[in-house]
Amino acid sequence: MQEYIDFVQGNMLLAMAFVGIVVALILNIYKTSTAKYKEVSPAQLTQFINRDEGVVVDIRTKDEFKQGHITGAVHILPTEIKSGTVPNLEKYKQSPITLVCKSGHTAVESANLLAKAGYENVNLLKGGILSWTEAKMPLVRGKK
Repeated sequence: MQEYIDFVQGNMLLAMAFVGIVVALILNIYKTSTAKYKEVSPAQLTQFINRDEGVVVDIRTKDEFKQGHITGAVHILPTEIKSGTVPNLEKYKQSPITLVCKSGHTAVESANLLAKAGYENVNLLKGGILSWTEAKMPLVRGKK
């Protein structure tokens, strides 16, 4: 036991970094397990679209949406979700709703807001549209 104490005293910066990493890991696991949304892969998303009649909500900018989006995706800006003005999503309250952004990070706040608004099956495309294109999935170009 004395060796551990000597090591920590001699390598304080390393020990603090280790404790920080452990705390960050525990917080990440806790946050993931208590999230009100699920992260799905491109393969799972195609299953939601084909079998469960799910809807894809693309929250990227209009220009990014026009450059390429998932077939059947509905374009809604995050500001609309924040303000609660998304009447065209009301009919999907019980259906799987999958939010798509560019990399999978921007949609987290919108996913939480939809879950708080009463949407029962909110998902987030893990890795965003980048993971979709990496999986060689098709995109629709131009206006919907």
